[in-house]
Order: sequence, then C-alpha cells, then structure tokens
Amino acid sequence: MYVPVKLSDRVFYVGVNDRRTSFFENIWPLEKGVAYNSYLIDDNKVALIDTVEAGHFNKFLKKIESILGNRQIDYLIINHVEPDHAGSVKFITKLYPDIKIVGNKKTLGMIEGYFGIKDNVIEIQEGDTLNLGRHTLQFFMMPMVHWPEVMVTYLQEEKILFSADAFGTFGTLDGGIFDDELDFFTYEDEMRRYYSNIVGKYGTPVQNAFKKLSQLEIRMIASTHGPILRKHITDVLKWYNKWSLYDTDEGVVIAYSSMYGNTEEMAETIARKIAEEGVKAIKIYDVSKTHSSYIISDIFRYKGLILGSPTYNGELHPNMESLVSKLLYMGIKNHYIGIFGSFTWAGTAAKKLNEFATKTGWEQVGEIVEEKQALKEEKYLACRNLGLAMANRLKADRKI
Repeated sequence: MYVPVKLSDRVFYVGVNDRRTSFFENIWPLEKGVAYNSYLIDDNKVALIDTVEAGHFNKFLKKIESILGNRQIDYLIINHVEPDHAGSVKFITKLYPDIKIVGNKKTLGMIEGYFGIKDNVIEIQEGDTLNLGRHTLQFFMMPMVHWPEVMVTYLQEEKILFSADAFGTFGTLDGGIFDDELDFFTYEDEMRRYYSNIVGKYGTPVQNAFKKLSQLEIRMIASTHGPILRKHITDVLKWYNKWSLYDTDEGVVIAYSSMYGNTEEMAETIARKIAEEGVKAIKIYDVSKTHSSYIISDIFRYKGLILGSPTYNGELHPNMESLVSKLLYMGIKNHYIGIFGSFTWAGTAAKKLNEFATKTGWEQVGEIVEEKQALKEEKYLACRNLGLAMANRLKADRKI
C-alpha cells in the first residue's frame, strides 16, 4: 500500500504527520503542525528506532507492515521517552510480544513507570553497540537534551545519527521528507522556535553533546521531528551551536502589554528612535496578542530586549508576568535590557520589571521610563532616550 521512504537500502522512514494537535506539550502553538519521526532498520535482526504519538498508531503500523509484512521486530530502540515518541510503545509490545526494548537505565525506569513494562528489556551504557547483522548500532548518552534519559543512536555503516529531539523542528513534512526535497530554509524560524522553547534552557548540555558527536562521521541526521538532514547538516549544526551559546544578532525585541494603548504608544516611541539610529531589526510584540513562544524565539535571535507593562492590580500585567516567568525559567544569557511602564494611580510594573532584569544578570541599558496615565512630553522624550541608549549599545558591538 505504501511506497517505503528509504534513508538507505535497508533503513526506512516510518514517521507520521500531525496537523490536528493545536499545542505541542499543550503549551506551544502548532500552526504548521508537527511530524513524529520513527525509523525501521530491516536487517537479520529488525530494529525500530522510536515510535510515534499514540493517536497516530494505525497509520504508523501500516507503514511498518508495508516493509515487514508478517515478520517480527526484534528490537525497539527508545532514544527519548516523551510520549510524542514513546506513546505507541505499549501497542508495539502487544503486537510484537517477543520484541526487546533497548534503552539506558533512566529510559527503562521511565518505561516501567509509564507503561508498566519491565520484562524483555536490554540496558545499554555509553558507547555500547548492538549488532543487527550487516549493521551495527552504537549508543551515546545526551542527558538534558532535553530530558535526563535522552540518548542518540548511531548507525555505524551508514553513518546515520538518529538524534532524538536534537536538530528537530516544528512543522509537518508536506511531501518532502529529506531536507533537499523541500524549501529547507523556510523551516529555520520554526526550528529556532522549537529549540528556544523546548531545548533552550539546556545550552550547556547541548554544547556537551557537540563535543561528544564531534567524534563521529555523520552523513545523515534523522531527528524525531522535522526533515531528515543530508544536505544542510552544517547549517543546522551552526544554528544549534549559535543558539546554545546564546550568541545573538543585532536587533531589538520590544515586548509590551497594554490595556488601553498608552503603554503601546511608549513602545512605538522607543522603536522609532531605535530605527532612526540605524538599527533595522526591530520586533514589537503585544504579549496579549502573540503567543510567548514566538517572542522567546526572537529573544534568542536578537541581543536587545525592552519590556514594558502597565501596573495591573498592583502587579505586572498578567500576560507580561507570564512572559518574564518563562524567561527566568529558561535562564537565557547575554542580552541587553531596557524597561518602561505606565500606571494610573500607583506604579509598580516598572519596579517589577527591574527586579526581573536584576535576576537575569543582563546588562541594563538606559534609564527606566514610567509614565502616569497618558504619555506626555517629558516621558515621550525619555522613551526616545531609552531607544537611543539601546541603539548605541548595540552599535558599540559592531566595533568589537
């Protein structure tokens, strides 16, 4: 029924697309959907690399059966236990009762905890190999990229890295499965949004993973999300290295909340002055309109961040509070920050944002601007001065 998608003569793609789920991890919007990638190695011993989200099992099984027919699967390699990949484990073990689950110590503990499975398991350690006949799998631990049990599987003869969530992206695979079959660079923004929101907290573990993977000759990267990489491996490794080092481009994200437009007017005034000073990459976001995942993605991209909020019941506006809470959780480094706010009778929003800035350890730029009620000339000029200060700080980096 299916024409199998081959990575090589005996290695197949058996993943599925999800265009129905609205939020990944019930947090991050999936406007372009998401792919759940799984792979099958048809050797003397058959190995399945990861599974798919449980709701897509029937389509997944049809692809497996189109390759194997009634033959059995000998090994299920679990690189990552998150349910969008391990969700079909129980179904697979029911259909293939002799299958052996291969994972590390933490993997097997999670499999028992999620699915009650503790028999027919093989525990592997760093660098261990598993021979399938003509192919040999080798396993490397990648803890906290982005769960503690994560590992990757390297197919030695084909030089294919099955990389779990690393090097993945949001977005379905719309016909093209490989990066050279589609307009690959249209995935860059979604890959950065995926990285910044899902993996972004773990920059140091990603750098540790780079050091470990540098030992391997990699011809193809097969992630659990997004296109299989065989042409643009260097590009993606470069992006991941940059993001995990919190290296940024010249530009500013101005994120604000505004109930009646007064704080928004301050944001636009600041942005205008930045533009006058020759900084072209300026992104303005209303945090009540744009989901935080898109804002965070651009914060990973650009060096400057300016936050503004009205005082709301003696606190930050709730949607701004949500954004800064996420940013603190992620531990993002190496940014410049400016602050502005407004209030009607008692101002605390700017103070709260200043507390956030202090906790981040980022370099604070310009004077805090806080206006009472509508924007007036004195604070209008102060907003322009804040924009000037940010522009000058960014431009100073050009000389380094």
